[in-house]
Amino acid sequence: MSFPYVAGFAILAVVIIAALSIYAWRLWSEVKRRRALRAAEIDRANQNCIDSLDALSQAMTERQVDLVEGALRCKVLLDIIDNRLVDREAWRVLGEVQAEAEHLHTHQARRELSPRERHREDRQREEMAQRHEHRLHLAAIELRQFCREWKGRSGSAVIH
Repeated sequence: MSFPYVAGFAILAVVIIAALSIYAWRLWSEVKRRRALRAAEIDRANQNCIDSLDALSQAMTERQVDLVEGALRCKVLLDIIDNRLVDREAWRVLGEVQAEAEHLHTHQARRELSPRERHREDRQREEMAQRHEHRLHLAAIELRQFCREWKGRSGSAVIH
């Protein structure tokens, strides 16, 4: 091959490599942007859960909400943040209450129960609340502390 052909192919190769490099850089920038958006969305969701947990745990400590209902809601919120959180000793009671209350009806299914069946389930909830009252109260206090610590930090890291 003559020199002009070799030079032409070399220039073409450099142009192709440069174009591919620019394309790869743009793709990498988009990946970084999407990761940042996802992290921000997770932080925002966690912060919403923390705000809800804080209000709910305060209501539980002040006995403004049914302890069983509060426990069920707290368990769901903790699972959203990190499902390993309920493995903490202070919060295990939330999972225990959820397991015990699993058979109880909620929402529309509860409304469809007869008054006698609703009363029976209400008694079961009350018995459950009495059985776990002390531990649920302590769990609510721990949740309030957890929420204060979370808010005192950046909020993006889970305490393990």
